[in-house]
Amino acid sequence: MWLRTFWGMKLRLHIFWRWSSALSIPILPKTLICFGPFCLSTLRSSGSSHRTLLVQDCRCGALMGSVLALAGAGRQNWPFSSDTPHPQWDTPLPHWDTPPRWERRDGRLPNPGSFHALHHSCKDVFPQQIEGVKMIVNKTLSSFFKASHTFHLSAVSPSQYRFHVEHRQSDSHGKDTDSPVLIGEMDSSGSLNAHSLLHLSERIRAKAVFQTQQAQFMTWQFETEYRGNDFTAAVTMANPDVLRESVILVAHFLQSVCSGLVLGGELVYHRGRHEEGGILTLAGQYSGPNWVATLNAGKGGAHASYYHRANKQIQVGVEFEASTRTQETTASFGYQMELPEANMVFRGMVNSRCIIGGVLQKSLSPLPATLLMGAFVNHRGDKLQVGLGINVG
Repeated sequence: MWLRTFWGMKLRLHIFWRWSSALSIPILPKTLICFGPFCLSTLRSSGSSHRTLLVQDCRCGALMGSVLALAGAGRQNWPFSSDTPHPQWDTPLPHWDTPPRWERRDGRLPNPGSFHALHHSCKDVFPQQIEGVKMIVNKTLSSFFKASHTFHLSAVSPSQYRFHVEHRQSDSHGKDTDSPVLIGEMDSSGSLNAHSLLHLSERIRAKAVFQTQQAQFMTWQFETEYRGNDFTAAVTMANPDVLRESVILVAHFLQSVCSGLVLGGELVYHRGRHEEGGILTLAGQYSGPNWVATLNAGKGGAHASYYHRANKQIQVGVEFEASTRTQETTASFGYQMELPEANMVFRGMVNSRCIIGGVLQKSLSPLPATLLMGAFVNHRGDKLQVGLGINVG
């Protein structure tokens, strides 16, 4: 009796499978048929072929778990799955200057970024020294062109006026959107500071810097940087002079060893008529979810920094610098406190030279202006500097 029932159910299932294949109707991947002591399961594999598994003398609960596990594994190729991967062109590329190293979770080693940006996380916590009265007026002329005017009245240095201009270009592919291409700044004394940035390809960029002090050229340098998947290599040539037979060459290299460790170095070569030499500096950085530790050590000295983000409002940084040329060491502690409800950001610092300072930044919303107030006290030199500034635009 049970054998006749079994063969009848098998014949019906065979006819149903043939009919669904002819009409191109896929069978659900979790169809489970249980009858008597037998459990019959029909699965749809990734190769668009159907398999029929017959299991005898088993419990329906255990078989249901196996079927669900197999169906979940095959859902990656399911045409109507909600877990469809995003296309490659929707994934934003990492920025050149600030790559999020600790946010990559795809299993690949991230790009370590630029060598000059190793200590930026810690340096951004410290306040910038302000003195006198300063007013900055920013004006956006178009989506490609921006200009700013800076008026600075000082009691320590001569008062001056600066004119700053930027020409930006937009990339339709989303890489370095609104990245500055041409940046120029000139003050009232005639000094010029110009930067030019050109992206030759997705991984290669070229940079040129020119600086003058009134009518005399002070710096002219050219830099080329290549960014691989997990490394960065750069070469810089500064102040080449054929007549004086002098040149400065700088080579940088950074390699991501693991998800949180970056190792690299810097080689500086200088050649002149009466001197020639080189300095090698090794660098390492280890980062966690909310902290970054960086160390540079070489013949010229050492530079160590530690950055820690306590919460959304408080960030702290510790920096240590030692120079073999000047035979001086400096240890500094800085912190940043954000008050979103009051639209205020306060940065403070204290170092081993008995210098204490702080800068308060207040956004004057709904006006497009930001107010800056700062004070720095040098207890060893018995000096006080107070500054007030406003940024409009």
